[in-house]
Amino acid sequence: MATHFAGFPRECLEFYRRLERHNDKTWFEDHRSDYEQHVLAPARAFVAAMGAKLQRIAPGLHADPRVDRSIFRIYRDVRFSSDKSPFKTNLGIWLWEGTGLRMECSGFYLQIDAREAYLGTGIYMFPKRLLEAYRAAVLDAKRGPALSRAARACERVAGCSLGGRQYKRVPRGCDPGHARAEFLLHGGLYAGVNPGLPEQLFTPGAIDYCAGLYKSMLPIHRWLLELTEHAAE
Repeated sequence: MATHFAGFPRECLEFYRRLERHNDKTWFEDHRSDYEQHVLAPARAFVAAMGAKLQRIAPGLHADPRVDRSIFRIYRDVRFSSDKSPFKTNLGIWLWEGTGLRMECSGFYLQIDAREAYLGTGIYMFPKRLLEAYRAAVLDAKRGPALSRAARACERVAGCSLGGRQYKRVPRGCDPGHARAEFLLHGGLYAGVNPGLPEQLFTPGAIDYCAGLYKSMLPIHRWLLELTEHAAE
């Protein structure tokens, strides 16, 4: 497996452009070698290089360059979807930190499709157990203000926004006028930016570029890391 990351090739974007037009199993099998060469190989190299880069600020990071670990599988779960297209038209990469299940930990995400990239950190959706712990932390006299500070720090990053708001009303028994009531509307919590398709992604400089953005969103990640590790005790 190649460990040197030279940047995502332009052919990666072309593969996804064509997959959007030919989203069927026959086409994919005919172009599987393109997927493996222009998508999987650079993705694996990115995971290895980014894992090494982030170790200093995220010492418990998991950077596992296997599919279904740090690289999301290309096959869609169509069982409960009206869209039966079999393949995802984007590359998803996930490096997570913590002792819990990979999708129940905070981490660092990169998504690339034919038109844009997205970089983020956080937890997309809290499982029930963690949602309860999150709500308690929001209302906590110490951890709650720390979350507000972390959110403000991320929102000062150009183009960065918080996501994960899923509810219209605060949980039963909570004061809708609470100073941090807006956080009680979240079913997940993450920060992210959509930088388009910056040239750095196609060069070895993608590692420093992405790491810089991840570092700017670190306050949210660290708050969530403390939450998940505390909840696991």
